[in-house]
Amino acid sequence: MIELRRIDRLPPYVFQAVDTLKMEARRAGEDIIDLGMGNPDIPTPAPIVEKLSQAAADGRNHRYSASKGIAGLRKAAAAWWGRRFGVEIDPESEVIATIGAKEGMAHLAWVLLRSGDAAFVPEPSYPIHLQCAVLAGADITTVPMNLDAADIGGPFLEALSVAWEHAWPRPRVLLCSFPHNPTTACVDLGFFTRLVAFAREHEMFIVHDFAYADIAFDGYRPPSILQVPGAKEVAVEFFSLSKSYSMAGWRVGLCAGNAEVLYGLARLKSYLDYGIFQPVQIAATIALNEHDEVPPQICDIYRRRRDVLCEGLARAGWAVTPPKGTMFVWARIPEQFAGLGSLEFAKLLLREAGVAVSPGVGFGVSGAGHVRFALVENEERIRQAVRGIRRLMAQG
Repeated sequence: MIELRRIDRLPPYVFQAVDTLKMEARRAGEDIIDLGMGNPDIPTPAPIVEKLSQAAADGRNHRYSASKGIAGLRKAAAAWWGRRFGVEIDPESEVIATIGAKEGMAHLAWVLLRSGDAAFVPEPSYPIHLQCAVLAGADITTVPMNLDAADIGGPFLEALSVAWEHAWPRPRVLLCSFPHNPTTACVDLGFFTRLVAFAREHEMFIVHDFAYADIAFDGYRPPSILQVPGAKEVAVEFFSLSKSYSMAGWRVGLCAGNAEVLYGLARLKSYLDYGIFQPVQIAATIALNEHDEVPPQICDIYRRRRDVLCEGLARAGWAVTPPKGTMFVWARIPEQFAGLGSLEFAKLLLREAGVAVSPGVGFGVSGAGHVRFALVENEERIRQAVRGIRRLMAQG
């Protein structure tokens, strides 16, 4: 039998059990409201789609593109970091385009890590943050997030210091993401200032996934790690158009920061791909340059959905804290169902309430007492989901 090497190191896919039940229920004609996978349902704005159509009609755009992204897109990305965060980015050496943030992070792990190395990852964690290091052959040291703390930044940094003292080999990379998926935890610029100082002191490199830069509520404005003076010496940051511009299927990611590391990523990618289809890059350039109005509009849709879900769950007797960022709600399992654990509770929600959610254990063992709702259905469908959950809660 053939050994599958790197694939054999990947853990079982916990979400598959819920996905299988969901498909079986739908084949049986049941109406399942899917709040599981964070797959944006909001259509990409028409002007961006129209630009794609125009560019795709031009045969000159049908050839191979540049693996690190066309010059126009890199300039637009640099300008975006400048407008939003006052960060000066050199479009030639300090930013590249990737085929979505996941592809970029996975290949960046190949650049930064090899067998015998180790990486820090917060836990719970979005799976690619863990598995990109595993696929690079490295070991993982998880750093627990104290989700009961009013401000997770301080406790996380303390846990990071403790983990450093006990880790061997010393991790050379930290992969993190704030606002955080799945827990929705948010931090301030002071947190990143201390994190950059920690990285400099310990000769560690930071990879920050900034997927939810624009999805924030109630006056909270997520900071970029690149705002910290000197951050580009020890960090890169990924931004994606998937959520901010509802361009998930387009697969447009951007990575900015340390020029030496980005040179390494661009060099690796030159062996692996010819970049994103050029019309997609052109449309993404237009999105960044000409449509700053789009992210606030999309954010407001998610805010309204968040409010409908959280207020509805509260009325049903399931109190959850409304998140300040992301397109998710991270919810502790209600007391009367706590003994089930997140996977069995997720199955129960699907069978009895017709609602699919992600079991928290799929993001790490410390997520076992939670489930994650993705705000990827309209408000009326979310109200319908709440009604099903209310019936289940009343049954006890």
